[in-house]
Amino acid sequence: MSRSDRSTRAMHQALPPALREAVDDFAEHLSRVRNRSTHTVRAYVTDLVSLFDHAVRMGCVDLAELDLSVLRSWLARQRTTGAARTSLARRAASARAFSAWAHRAGLLSADVGAALASPRAHRELPSVLRADQAAALVDGPTRRVRPTDAPPTDLPDTHGAPTNPARTGPAAGPTSGEAAVPLRDRVLLELLYATGVRVSEACGLDVGDVDHGRRVIRVFGKGGRERSVPYGVPAQRALDDWLRRGRPAMVGTHSGDALLLGARGGRLNPTTARQIVGAYAEAAGLPRTSPHGLRHSAATHLLEGGADLRAVQELLGHSSLSSTQIYTHVSVERLRAAYRQAHPRA
Repeated sequence: MSRSDRSTRAMHQALPPALREAVDDFAEHLSRVRNRSTHTVRAYVTDLVSLFDHAVRMGCVDLAELDLSVLRSWLARQRTTGAARTSLARRAASARAFSAWAHRAGLLSADVGAALASPRAHRELPSVLRADQAAALVDGPTRRVRPTDAPPTDLPDTHGAPTNPARTGPAAGPTSGEAAVPLRDRVLLELLYATGVRVSEACGLDVGDVDHGRRVIRVFGKGGRERSVPYGVPAQRALDDWLRRGRPAMVGTHSGDALLLGARGGRLNPTTARQIVGAYAEAAGLPRTSPHGLRHSAATHLLEGGADLRAVQELLGHSSLSSTQIYTHVSVERLRAAYRQAHPRA
């Protein structure tokens, strides 16, 4: 448990029982009814505990006493302590979401957070790789561009499986466990760039989620929303190699149906996947790159190639078109840069 988590837990325990119960009930609503992820629920709880801690300091010990002035005072205090605009916007959204839920649940006589304004978060344009840079990164496992031929040191698998004794020597499959790692890395990089899926979505794929005939993967995104995402021929070749020669060498008793496996046979850990992407990018001499950077690059390259914005929204799993529109700005900026570099009167 991190220091911030311990601090949040301590403040939570110090809250009056009525406020503490409201936080717990809201967290259960987010998890069970809204089907939010564990990370999202934790962020909401952290914001609410901070809000109620501030409210108690102002003399508000009952939920019915929560009003707009308390919410505004809390945000003002966050700003004076150096919170970024994006953090303030998120915390205001947390307060509004709780207020709306509490009003519907009959805990508040009015939705006091409905009138709460928040600073508009400044959205920086994501950095993206050029098409040739993305190709060099994805081809890294094939060309062995790692600083050494040794596979990366994986974190514990998602299931924390013990090492499978059957895999300490040469694997029973067509290749050794160590030689299977580049095949795993290659299919991970191909899928991230070919589909633009989130790293958690890629690591959550099962073997049965791949439709080889239609070259489509079934993805479960945020909020449990399901979508189908196509992939190309290079990703299909990587999948075929991995499933035929790589996965059988790394599979263990805790593998289950997981498509991508970690060093100990369990489902590949997203943190390990981030390390894999970063290692290949560094070895290829590319800018610092993450799986989300590949997602940004895939979306930008799709739009530059003429893809419809709505289609890209569906591929990425964005619930709002505004989340996808940022990639149109990226394309315009790249166009401007090319113009300034090439045009004699730029």
